[in-house]
Amino acid sequence: MLCGIDEAGRGPIAGDLVMVGCILNSHIDGLNDSKKLTEKKREALYELIVKNSNYHIVKVSPQSIDADGISLCIKRSLEEIMQNLVCEEYLFDGNSNFGVRGLPTMIKADGKVAEVSAASILAKVTHDRDILKEAKKYPQYQFEKHKGYGTALHIEMIKKYGYCDIHRRSYKLKALQATLF
Repeated sequence: MLCGIDEAGRGPIAGDLVMVGCILNSHIDGLNDSKKLTEKKREALYELIVKNSNYHIVKVSPQSIDADGISLCIKRSLEEIMQNLVCEEYLFDGNSNFGVRGLPTMIKADGKVAEVSAASILAKVTHDRDILKEAKKYPQYQFEKHKGYGTALHIEMIKKYGYCDIHRRSYKLKALQATLF
């Protein structure tokens, strides 16, 4: 039995980091790296994964990321997943286990290992659904277009409106240095 672990939202400058551990209870066709699937396919697979797996989702707020740093937040999330999903074996997508003992990693595991693909999909759909809720709360930032990533549009909106509650202030962008600091 394997628990695959992946994240979504490590790179954006707004929104939560979402980490997911997933143990599949049955085979699911069509699993792949969430970034290689259409939104429609991810949504359909999300429902199948929820019904056919044991999973644990950890959301880390921008405020926690700003206070503790992304690496410590990832480490704590990995430890929480491993405490909540007891399994014979774990596998985290990427090349670092962030100091978590007994946690093997594999680069591009989200496209190679079904359990990690499932975790990738759960994480991405959760992250995107959450950021779309925030888009309704903060329409001026147009989060529905960039999902919190540091695109030119997003940077222009920050220059115009400043930061809102879901921005990660610790993520320093050269394009904003002269404007906000």
